[in-house]
Amino acid sequence: MGRLINTDSTGKQRARLVKAVVLALRELARQTQPDDLTRDLAAFIALALQAIAATIDPSVTAWEKRGYWVKADKFRLEWQWSGQLVERMRTAVLGEDWAAVAALSAQIAGKLGKVKVSEKHRLGKPWVGAYRKIH
Repeated sequence: MGRLINTDSTGKQRARLVKAVVLALRELARQTQPDDLTRDLAAFIALALQAIAATIDPSVTAWEKRGYWVKADKFRLEWQWSGQLVERMRTAVLGEDWAAVAALSAQIAGKLGKVKVSEKHRLGKPWVGAYRKIH
């Protein structure tokens, strides 16, 4: 039996999540009044940030095994914000504090400003039903 190769690495998962967050931020920016879609979008962003934060340690484990401590630490620092904003966004969503959601969304958008998502993406609408999952 040959070696098994994981083609869906944590890096690919993180990249897909980041693009989905960018799409959700774009859609959230178009919202004028809070409704079910707004709740789903904000909840999805919180859940996606949590998933992104969970991919950081597995990504740097391989570097640390090889002794690339500086590279691993730099990567952790670069993505540290994702873990820090999860609970704040979750609290804002559950409390329906839309001013806080808007402020946090702007912060997140600033961090992900360089991410490009084409108009012909195949991500769909991953935020549908996210508000039920966040409880």
